[in-house]
Amino acid sequence: MLQFIAAALFACGCVSLAEVADWAPADSYVPKVSCSQSGAAARCEQIRADWTGLYADAIGGRIESQRKVSFCLSTGCDRGIVVEPVLGCAWREVIAASRNPQITDADRRNVERYCGPHVLDTTGRAAASDQSRNWLTLLGITP
Repeated sequence: MLQFIAAALFACGCVSLAEVADWAPADSYVPKVSCSQSGAAARCEQIRADWTGLYADAIGGRIESQRKVSFCLSTGCDRGIVVEPVLGCAWREVIAASRNPQITDADRRNVERYCGPHVLDTTGRAAASDQSRNWLTLLGITP
């Protein structure tokens, strides 16, 4: 539904692309190194092949894609994606704050797991919270 609304706003000229420039391009998360350096080269290649669509679905509000994007940003998905723990945490905070009926206890635990002090320091957690608020705004969600 959110994708339909966004498309309608773009089509009517009510929203310009400049207003959503805060979404980094999908390819900015793909490392320059070859997947052959991964211990799971086939999985690395597959995540890279799927990444643009997965990322587009995540910024379109699809919770399952948001889960996968957050996981890949937190872990690198077999070196297919650049590890960005702050951004992985931010996506998990977006999921938890979205009030989506599909949110599970696992989503809440993942905020603790990937945003906790054993993963991010105070500065990192603050940066993740700032980023998640920005993304929630872009998604049209008020926490």
